[in-house]
Parts: sequence; structure tokens; C-alpha cells
Amino acid sequence: MLLDQFTLMSLASAVEPLRMANQLSGQELYRWHTASADGNPVWASDGVPITPDASILSAPSADIVIVCGGIGIQTTVTAELVKWLRGQARQSKRLGGICTGSWVLARAGLLDGYECSVHWEWLATMQEAFPRVTLSTSLFSLDRDRLTSSGGTAPLDMMLHLIGRDHGHALSAAISDMFVYERIRNEQDHQRVPLKHMLGTQQPKLQEIVALMEANLEEPIELDALAAYVALSRRQLERMFQKYLHCSPSRYYLRLRLIRARQLLKQTPISIVELAVLCGFVSTPHFSKCYREYFGVPPSDERSAMDSERASCSSRLSARRLRPCP
Repeated sequence: MLLDQFTLMSLASAVEPLRMANQLSGQELYRWHTASADGNPVWASDGVPITPDASILSAPSADIVIVCGGIGIQTTVTAELVKWLRGQARQSKRLGGICTGSWVLARAGLLDGYECSVHWEWLATMQEAFPRVTLSTSLFSLDRDRLTSSGGTAPLDMMLHLIGRDHGHALSAAISDMFVYERIRNEQDHQRVPLKHMLGTQQPKLQEIVALMEANLEEPIELDALAAYVALSRRQLERMFQKYLHCSPSRYYLRLRLIRARQLLKQTPISIVELAVLCGFVSTPHFSKCYREYFGVPPSDERSAMDSERASCSSRLSARRLRPCP
């Protein structure tokens, strides 16, 4: 479902993995159609017009309906679209939103009680407008019969995850190779969200404290010192974090360090011992314990999985290069 000013990159990131799944498997594993509200051409945010296959009222029946949003999403949601989406939900269709498509589902009341992802620019606005929706900073969220992702290339990761779940990891990895996509990110990978887009324009002291945390991951600053830096008591600091970030300052600081550790673990050959030091942990066992509790897997297993995936990708690429010409 394409809305006016939709993001073309998000659309391509969602559709192209499906096309490649069909091509590599030699089967029609997926079929897709595009629709607009009235069936007339829709312009992407970069000015490229797309002629849809149908209007929403004449579109073929589908297993999944995905709304592709973009710029000016608040002005493109119509009563007709809301009614149609609610009708799709009553038919037990799986519903999705990419980029700002999540806003449309939330506006229709179809994300109440669900976790969802949306482009980081819209996190604060959606939190205020739809308090019954659980907003996530993850690249994508799969919660029961709802699938949502942030913008850019995040729909690609979501689709590769779904393809892998439906037809095996080997196929999703082969698609990743064809797109020269180095690593398939998962639901635990987060967007890099500027704090002001989580809080709006308010709470400059909180933004300043988080900026200090982000700049001091290797040698964490004591909470009393952080509070004093912005002329607050420790108790005031704790209340502020609970109110606006829904966790304690120490928990938030730990999360920042663990996310940074995961990036280093997946993107560099730095040893786990050295990595623990770089992210401010007093010992490797303490780091491993915290990492396992937060991500559900020990860092050693995560590193082993990444090494195996790189070796597998390298092997497949070498075999492709050595394949004789027809």
C-alpha cells in the first residue's frame, strides 16, 4: 500500500528480497502487488511516480498487507484508508508498516498493545500520540501478526529474516550475497537514534547527561558526578530517567555500553577480553554475564556465529567466482 510521498528506498528494500528469493530458488515463493488509495499513480518522496496495480478496494487478496509511508504521513491518512485497514485486520490479515507506515497502523488503532518500529524521526511523536503502542528503537519488530520496520534499508533486514524463517537461512544468506550486503541485521539491532527525537525538544539536561554517557563508555562516569554536572541530585537524575526513558540511569548506561560492545563484536576482530575493557567492564566474566542477560546469547557464541557466517559467505563467493562460463 503506497502513500503519497512514500520512500522509494524502503519500498525497494522490501520488494527486492522477495524477487531475489524467487530468482535464486527457481520457484515463485512470493508474489506481490502495489496499491494506492484510488489506483492512480503515486509519487515517491524523490519525485519518481509509481503506477500501482490497483486501488485498495480492487486489490487482490493477500496474506500480508504492508503500508509504505514516507514524508508528511499525518496528512496522508484518510478515513477511507483507516476503514480499509481495519477491515483487513478483521479478516485476520498480517499487517505491516515500513518507514512511517507504522504511523498509519497506529492511527487505525491496529498497533494498540503491540511493539512496533518506526523511523527514529517519529519516535517521540508516536509515543505522545499513541500511548497504547510500545515503541521500539529496533530496526524492525515482529510481534504476532504485526511486522514493522524503520526506514532506509531496515525493510531489507526484516524481509531477509522472514525469508530465512520461511525457507531457510541458506536462501536469505544467498540473497544477501547477491545484494553485496555484508551482514543481515536482526531484531536486536537498534537504530542510532538521536535522543532529541525520543524526547522531543524538552529535557536538555537529560540530553546532556546521555551525551556524556555516550562519550565516556570506556571509563563510565559515576552517577553522582553526572548529576552534579547538570546541577541535579542523584535522586532527581533517577526520577528523570524513569519518567522519560523508563529505566534507571545505570541501566541506560549499561545498555549503551552493551550496544557498543555488540557493534565491535560483529564489525571488528577485537578480542572479547579487549572489547570488555573498551566498553568499561571490570572483567571479562562480568561483561559476558551482562551481555548474555541483555542479548540472550554469550559474546563468545555471537563471535563464533559471525565467524562461521563470514566463512560461509566467503566460500559461496569463491565458488561463484570459480564457476565456469556457459
